[in-house]
Amino acid sequence: MTSDDRRFAGQVAIVTGGVRGVGLGIAHRLALEGARVVLWDVDCRGFSIADAGFRPAWTDQVDVADEVSVARGMQRVLDELGRVDVLVNNAGVNGRVADVQDYGLDEWQRVLRVNLDGVFLCCRAAVPAMRVRGYGRIVNVASIAGKEGVPGIAAYAASKAGVIGLTKSLARELIGTGILVNCLAPVMVETDLLKQMTPGHIERSKAKIPMGRLLQIPELAAVAAFAASPECSFTTGFTFDASGGRATY
Repeated sequence: MTSDDRRFAGQVAIVTGGVRGVGLGIAHRLALEGARVVLWDVDCRGFSIADAGFRPAWTDQVDVADEVSVARGMQRVLDELGRVDVLVNNAGVNGRVADVQDYGLDEWQRVLRVNLDGVFLCCRAAVPAMRVRGYGRIVNVASIAGKEGVPGIAAYAASKAGVIGLTKSLARELIGTGILVNCLAPVMVETDLLKQMTPGHIERSKAKIPMGRLLQIPELAAVAAFAASPECSFTTGFTFDASGGRATY
């Protein structure tokens, strides 16, 4: 890849939940295209530059559901790199698979705290710095579950529906500032997180995908990279589907 192809040359990107899975795949794509990428994760142990295939600016232990932790992480980025051009809110948890009547309130609140409160806190922390520069791209990872609802994972689906609503609202608030806010609605992605799900739930989700397979990380990273790039210049408040034909609207 030549320097002319590096869409993110000179830019600083934060990817939450960035040391593994989908977050790492997105971070890798942004880094290959020239971004200085800061990885935020609640647990950075086990991260390896050799395994990741790129060298991030740094990894930082940030709990996206904790206001103080997010503020500290953002201040370090601004102090050391002077800017934030791209924020990818990927950090999230699946929660347990159970019907609503069997779902504990503590578990419900945990899922919403990470998946929805976390996106809110990170957006709120990044927007002022982006406003100063008159430029920014925020990409929030939602889910097809947030559009359609999925039995057995109501907390997850509700949190991702909230992310879609937050994305639309924030995008409208920021019209004219140079900051665009979009989100992604992927189907189930083939990652280690599948270990947290029941085989039956995985099979039911896969059966709904017309392409007959799970989404691969590089495929979602490609969509995220466009949404995070300067080329995405006239789209905001939109939900990019990566659904293998499941979403046709």
